[in-house]
Amino acid sequence: MTLVSCSGPEESGSDAGSVVGPRTAVISDPDPDPIQSAPVPALPATVRSFDGVDVTVSDASRIVTADQYGTLTTTVYALGLGDNLVGRDTSAEFPAVAGVPDVTPGGHSLSAEGILALNPTVVLTDTSIGPRAVQDQLRAAGIPVVFFDPTRTMNGVTDQINAVAAALGVAEQGARLAERTTQEIAEARDLAPTDGPPLKIAFLYMRGPAVKMLAGPGSGADELVEALGAEDAGTVSGLSEQFVPITSEALIAASPDVILMMTGGLESIGGIDGLEEVPGIAQTPAGRDERVVDMADGVVLSFGPNTGKVLTALAKAVYEPQQ
Repeated sequence: MTLVSCSGPEESGSDAGSVVGPRTAVISDPDPDPIQSAPVPALPATVRSFDGVDVTVSDASRIVTADQYGTLTTTVYALGLGDNLVGRDTSAEFPAVAGVPDVTPGGHSLSAEGILALNPTVVLTDTSIGPRAVQDQLRAAGIPVVFFDPTRTMNGVTDQINAVAAALGVAEQGARLAERTTQEIAEARDLAPTDGPPLKIAFLYMRGPAVKMLAGPGSGADELVEALGAEDAGTVSGLSEQFVPITSEALIAASPDVILMMTGGLESIGGIDGLEEVPGIAQTPAGRDERVVDMADGVVLSFGPNTGKVLTALAKAVYEPQQ
């Protein structure tokens, strides 16, 4: 199991219920571990793209990956094909791909000209990123463009790994990577305490003063929280949508013991001090104890081969006293 660390103040006791104060969940080695070094793809491979089109990939030597979460880039690297990446999205933030050109430098918008300039032999993408006209333009230019399921769930992790591996002609490596990831997730789940009532964790998505959302069922955050042995505060409070605007009434009804956020989101509102100014936060157990856990934006909800590492880091930040 990859070692993780979490930074924060001293805790008030040794049991999970006594952990207080803000903490940052950090994966000590965020680079995915390649399942094999430079496997040789068995190509051509014809796969059914998520948009219903049969796509034949004949060459995986120059791969561009683009989705909102960085999951596809992470998966390609973990399959051992990191050296074949010639373009990736902004959310793929791990150090090993820092030198790979960013095809979404403005956020989540693709540029056909920028991608074509990279001379890709295949583009892996999904509908979480666009505009769709760009992906269609790439296809019209003769580049194989494979779409994948845009949803990010715990149950979908291995399916997506296998789907990416099939498209790139490395199905055997995909099966091994899926098996390893499943084992790492299981080991991370075992870190959650089984005594006492489960914690309630609320995932808050914030981007400055204008965007403040509380996650509910189907957000992806709910599955992450459940994998930590906790209850999703938004779901158990009765939310029926993936995300709803934060109100003091919604927060008080959710009554989270812990607040989980993206690091960039927390920074965008001025850190813990800014969070305490959000109406309703101070009236929650998490707000009173400043029990806030943050994690890097491109990591926490990616649900790829690093999922076990993510869960391990979060479990340590949520449950373990500071050393």
